[in-house]
Amino acid sequence: MRKLDDYLEEYSQSHQNKTNKNIHRFAVPAIMFSVLGLLKALPVPESWPLYLDWSVLAVILSLIFYASLKNSKIFGIMFVWLMLQMLILEFLRPHFFFLCLFIFVVGWIFQFIGHKIEGKKPSFFKDLFFLLIGPIWVEKTFFQKKSNNAKEIL
Repeated sequence: MRKLDDYLEEYSQSHQNKTNKNIHRFAVPAIMFSVLGLLKALPVPESWPLYLDWSVLAVILSLIFYASLKNSKIFGIMFVWLMLQMLILEFLRPHFFFLCLFIFVVGWIFQFIGHKIEGKKPSFFKDLFFLLIGPIWVEKTFFQKKSNNAKEIL
């Protein structure tokens, strides 16, 4: 398993342009939220417990990946972020499917516009794990704006 710093360094290489960075700060969380919403809308086997759906499985797998990065602060931030999104989706029931579909499409359109401006392909074309690194990168860039020493935070 690669180290978090390696992932973030490689991810940052295709996110240098200011416009692309700003697009990602909004589009990555939006896409993450919409994916969870779309997964929550998928039917599950009747034998599954009421609380279990595809979005819960995606969150569990994501948290396993974040735990494997061996950074308790990142894990904590991502845990809270994912739980908040799941809570919001519960309040939006049952009307979230089309909203999430719209957010997903618009988010990806903006992502690809950002990469067109950047002149580099999205990182996940090389490694799908970058779909999970993107939210960490967004959090890191958020904290960098708030603190001069983001390494202490993350």
